[in-house]
Amino acid sequence: MTDTLWEEFHRVVNMTSNELEAWLRTRSADEDSETVPDQAGTVTGQEVLSVLRKRRTDLTTEDVRVMRKVVDRVHEQRRADLEPTAGEAHWRHRLMSIGHDPLKPA
Repeated sequence: MTDTLWEEFHRVVNMTSNELEAWLRTRSADEDSETVPDQAGTVTGQEVLSVLRKRRTDLTTEDVRVMRKVVDRVHEQRRADLEPTAGEAHWRHRLMSIGHDPLKPA
């Protein structure tokens, strides 16, 4: 893994692990049931949360794959400068589920 990927991942994932965890729980809750907190959110969201809680030296090959996927996905859907941008709620929520809040500075 390169230092560049680590730095770019932490630039595009602009939510803290606590913010992401709270968001995933919120998104998974509904009127009839609530997901077990450790399983709340999407698989990718949980993977991002796991990476955020690790030190660089503890990353696995799978973590590196997740980091590349998230960096690519955010760049596909955002301008390169990642300036705060308002948009459709579903677009923002989808990005927040992988740790990027488009309304928050990167």
